[in-house]
Amino acid sequence: MDNLFGIRHYFNPARQRTILLYVLSVIFIGFNCYLVTREFYWLLLLPLFLVILYLYFYELDKILLLITALTPVAINITQFEFNIGVSVPTEPMMLGVLLLFVIKLFHSSNVGSDVWRHPVTIMIGLQLIWMLITSITSDLPVVSFKHLLARLWFVVPFYILGIQLFKKQANIPLFIWLYAVPFLCVIAYTTYNHSLWGFDEEAGHWVMEPFYNDHTVYGAILALFIPLFTGFLLIKGQSNTVRFFSFIVLAILLTALVLSYSRAAWLSLAFGALVLLVILFRIKFKWVVMATAVLGVIFYFFSFQILDRLEKNKQGPSANFAEHLRSVSNISTDNSNLERINRWQSALRMFHERPLFGYGPGTYQFEYAPFQRSTEKTQISTNVGDKGNAHSEYIGPLAEQGLPGMLLVVVLVGAVVMTAMQTYRRSADPVARVLSLTLMISLLTYFVHGTMNNFLDTDKASVPVWGFIAAIVALNIQSGKEK
Repeated sequence: MDNLFGIRHYFNPARQRTILLYVLSVIFIGFNCYLVTREFYWLLLLPLFLVILYLYFYELDKILLLITALTPVAINITQFEFNIGVSVPTEPMMLGVLLLFVIKLFHSSNVGSDVWRHPVTIMIGLQLIWMLITSITSDLPVVSFKHLLARLWFVVPFYILGIQLFKKQANIPLFIWLYAVPFLCVIAYTTYNHSLWGFDEEAGHWVMEPFYNDHTVYGAILALFIPLFTGFLLIKGQSNTVRFFSFIVLAILLTALVLSYSRAAWLSLAFGALVLLVILFRIKFKWVVMATAVLGVIFYFFSFQILDRLEKNKQGPSANFAEHLRSVSNISTDNSNLERINRWQSALRMFHERPLFGYGPGTYQFEYAPFQRSTEKTQISTNVGDKGNAHSEYIGPLAEQGLPGMLLVVVLVGAVVMTAMQTYRRSADPVARVLSLTLMISLLTYFVHGTMNNFLDTDKASVPVWGFIAAIVALNIQSGKEK
């Protein structure tokens, strides 16, 4: 009889869940309508929060890809007391990945021993250990430990977990495209703003705000992606559609690089192209070393004449490409170049003061002021630690973490390049060969740019740089298995 009236139908568990879902949805919508009338809108984000929470626990790879896509459009919010910035929403999301990784590490780890034993991983581990030691000895421990924490939330998601993500080779181009497409939106925004100022050189320094701090980091990322999209054109078997869009993106990146007026980015890309030619023409390493040594000897014997010539160069920044490039060697009147030299000299004096442990990670901008000399200061010099850091990925660690800190950076760069070259030479997969080579050239543009600027304390550079290093290591591990 109860079947006749459908009573069991209503007590069916699946039916009960459906009814409960509808009831909760009606309550949620009704409560939100009430809150909206009270001008409270935050509860509207609850469904999105629940979806992201689900992805964290069950689809972490999608969280990494989501963070990648959000990075170019993330905005930095500065905490003024310590002048420490946090990029939202990406850095809080990376912190969540880091915490989840640590929790899971105590229960089980899906990271294989081939990852932990890899030379690049070992070098990164040594870097982090030394950062921990120098954070303990730091003059500003709060700043240093925050800097260490930030490095961890970059390295763990995009290097350690990135290797797991890139074990599926198709995820490497996906990662590149997910960063590049939102970046194209930033390029469009920047170019439009720049056009309002007649593509003026001075305006080109800030028209990319608030997405990128200035034209130097913007130019560095442009240079970082150009070799990759060149590589997409060279991969055999690539569809015509992918080639077409890769060509369009490459043309946009090259145009944006010229309009960025970032001299360091131009030079770094030229260096990457030179290395590519050396590899493709199979020029032996000994000839490269000999040529470098000869140039070093020439500079040593003619240093006085060279410096005298440089001091006579009065060419300042210009909208003219050739003139702007010539201003790179202006060390007499160009404030940008002179201030960079001022920062380097201050960093070297800090190193001489504390050669082993330095002043602590992330502390340079708060400590360098007393090490400036009045004869080296420029119109843009400051004593309040609000104008950036040491402008070098190598000299900065020298001042903050002593000689071991700088040496660890140099050895890590060497390990990454050697790993990429090993993969390029031994892999049987032509796609993996092209990817490893172009990823290495891309990273070389950043490593060379790093002699003049440093951006690895920002998500804009750290996400692609650590991601590309992870991709190289993943390809290397796979090529080792093939062998």
